[in-house]
Amino acid sequence: MGGSTQSDDDRTGTHPEGVWTGPAHGAFEPWDAPSSREIRVLWWSSAALVLAVLGTSVLVAGAGRGGRLPVAEVLVLAQVGALRWQTRAALPVLAAHAATGLTVWALLPTVTLTGALLAAQVTLCVAAAVRPPRTSARALVALWALAPLALVTGGAADLVLCLLAPALAWTLGQWRRAQQERARADLRRALAEERERLAREVHDVVAHTLSVMVVQAGAADDVFTEQPAQARQALRAIETGARSALGELRTMLRAFRPDAGEEGPAATRDPGPRLARLAELADTVRATGMTVHVRHEGTLDGLPAAVDLAAYRIVQEALTNALRHAADADEVSVRVTAEGDCVRVTVTDNGRTAHGRVAMTGAGRGLVGMKERARLLGGTLSAGPRPGGGFEVAARLPVERVS
Repeated sequence: MGGSTQSDDDRTGTHPEGVWTGPAHGAFEPWDAPSSREIRVLWWSSAALVLAVLGTSVLVAGAGRGGRLPVAEVLVLAQVGALRWQTRAALPVLAAHAATGLTVWALLPTVTLTGALLAAQVTLCVAAAVRPPRTSARALVALWALAPLALVTGGAADLVLCLLAPALAWTLGQWRRAQQERARADLRRALAEERERLAREVHDVVAHTLSVMVVQAGAADDVFTEQPAQARQALRAIETGARSALGELRTMLRAFRPDAGEEGPAATRDPGPRLARLAELADTVRATGMTVHVRHEGTLDGLPAAVDLAAYRIVQEALTNALRHAADADEVSVRVTAEGDCVRVTVTDNGRTAHGRVAMTGAGRGLVGMKERARLLGGTLSAGPRPGGGFEVAARLPVERVS
């Protein structure tokens, strides 16, 4: 009961590239459409139920009724065949089942009205799952309208059964629809989180590399004529940083294109960003002329990959902010401490506390991204000017929760 072809007023608008933009009236998205296998399974199970219950009832009730039995059998087989299209045209199939069911009941009154309308009730369940609630509710009311006919050949018990059976089928369909909506909500959250994760990764790589490249390019331009050796050193640093960023971007893209394969033997050897490579990260910033002190405490080996990457990215972003926004800063201290149950990261600089930098404490993609990284791991992050001057970023990332 995963989905159906829907009318224009029930379809959803989509982004030109296929990005989901939200359902209209709670309709199913394209990825909810049932596969051919699911349609066959639903058809065969529905057909088996109708043949087992209604087919048997017709054979028993039609014994000795002359030409009525073959006609009733043909109608039952027609219902079974129509079940093939119940996911694609639930309401027309439902109407056809109601008409043929009433005919079977009229030919063989000893078959209960509830049994004669069994195929209609099965299709009502499917309609409740694949159509908007207001539409399937109208179909439920239409079946309820036929319930008083049960008093012609039965009693109050048959009437109650004719009311309860469609209600149960409709409720089951609504339950299935609720399952689908929960699955869609989970998928939307997963997609949003993955997009945000990718955006943070790209931002951290590009922002840091470009910041270093801008500083190096400016330094190379200043000394290009007087000190060509120093200019060449700055240009080599730009090349190294660019190559490193390209490598990280390729690694991220491979994660989203698993069928693309590895791009050369170096791709399999690259461990990716992690705390063990903080020295390399510090060297890229030192190349700009800033002094960077890195201090490790505790054992950093064996950390969960998510914690290892988050800690590295927080240090990277904090260094980038110091390079770009810390006025007159020429020294940054990085301290990473593994305490068993958590990893603490502290990055401080000696830059002047400018008004613009105070304002960015709670805004800007960099700081927001750092806080989100910590939050997703169950940790915390604070960032702001220090009383004695400079700026500090402090994060606590729990290890046990991630493990």
